[in-house]
Amino acid sequence: MKLATLKHGGRDGTLVVVNRGLTHCRAVPHIARTLQAALDDWEAVVSPLRHVAALNSGAFKDSDAFDPADCHSPLPRAYQWADGSAYVNHVELVRRARGAELPPEFWTDPLMYQGGSDSFVGPRDPVWALDEAWGIDLEAEVAVVTGDVNMGATPAAAAQAIRLLMLVNDVSLRNLIPGELAKGFGFLQSKPASAFSPVAVTPDELGDDWRDGKVHRPLTVHVNGALFGSPDAGTDMVFNFPQLVAHLAKTREVEAGSIIGSGTVSNKQGGLHGSSIASGGVGYCCLAEVRMYETIETGKPQTPFLKFGDTVRIEMFGRDGASIFGAIEQRVAKYPG
Repeated sequence: MKLATLKHGGRDGTLVVVNRGLTHCRAVPHIARTLQAALDDWEAVVSPLRHVAALNSGAFKDSDAFDPADCHSPLPRAYQWADGSAYVNHVELVRRARGAELPPEFWTDPLMYQGGSDSFVGPRDPVWALDEAWGIDLEAEVAVVTGDVNMGATPAAAAQAIRLLMLVNDVSLRNLIPGELAKGFGFLQSKPASAFSPVAVTPDELGDDWRDGKVHRPLTVHVNGALFGSPDAGTDMVFNFPQLVAHLAKTREVEAGSIIGSGTVSNKQGGLHGSSIASGGVGYCCLAEVRMYETIETGKPQTPFLKFGDTVRIEMFGRDGASIFGAIEQRVAKYPG
C-alpha cells in the first residue's frame, strides 16, 4: 500500500491512497483525513485502506491524477523525528573530515539525534538557506514511521511497530556543524527542515527486498542531473531499523507517527575517491563523503557544497525498474523571508 499527503486540506494536508504506478490517487476522508489520524487508529483503518489500495492495478476508477508536485511530505509535521547513523562508515568519514576520532562504541551503540519535526518540506519544495557559506549538503536516507512503541521495547517488538517506509533528504549545513558540536549539545541550526519522498509505503510493497529490518535496494542520487551515487541501502547498515527504534524507546514511549531515519546511506569502497561513479564505484549519498576521500587522496576537497540553483534528485527503484516512493526533487534556493 502506498500513501501520500496532498497539500490542500489544512496544515496537515489530505491523505490519499496512491496506485503502484504512482499515476493516480484517491482521497479517503471517510477512513482517515490525514496520515497522522490513520497512524493513531492504525488497527482500525489499515484494512479499509488496503481495500482501496487493492484497486490499484492501473488507474483507480473515478480517481485523480497523482502529481508529486501537489504533495507535502507524507507527514507534513510529526510528533518526533529522530535520525540515526546506521552506516558507521559515513560517521567515520565525516568525523575524520573535522579531525574527530570515532569512538569504538559507535560500532555497538547507535548514534542518534533528535531533529526538528514541526515543519518538514514537500518533495518538490526548495532546499531553503540564507547563505551558501553555510556548506549546504544533501543527505539521502531511508526512514520508517512507527506506531506506538512501549518504553524498553526489544528490537523484535519494535519491528512489529514499523508501519511505513519513506526516503529522506536530511539537509546538513556542514560549516555550522563543528561550532555547534563543540558546545556539547548537538545539532540545531546546522539541521534545517528535511524533505521526504512523495509516497510512504507499507513494508510489504518491497517484497523480499525488505528483510532483516533493512531495505535491500540501491538509493539513487543525482546532483545537477548527473548520477552522483547509487549505494545499496541494505549493505553496510550496521544497525537495522528495529534496533534503531528500540534505541529510541530505551527510556521513553514512542508515539504513533514518529519518524526514525537510517542516517546517510553509505557503502564501504576503495579506489579513487572512494570510489565515485566516474571511477567505477557506487558513489555517495552526501557531498561530505566524497570531499573526505578527496582530502585523503589529494590533500584538499575538490567537490564544492551545493550552491543556489543546484538541484538534487533522490529515488529508489524496484526490481521491475519502477519508482517505489517517487522522487525527491529539490532546487537549492535563497530563502526569501
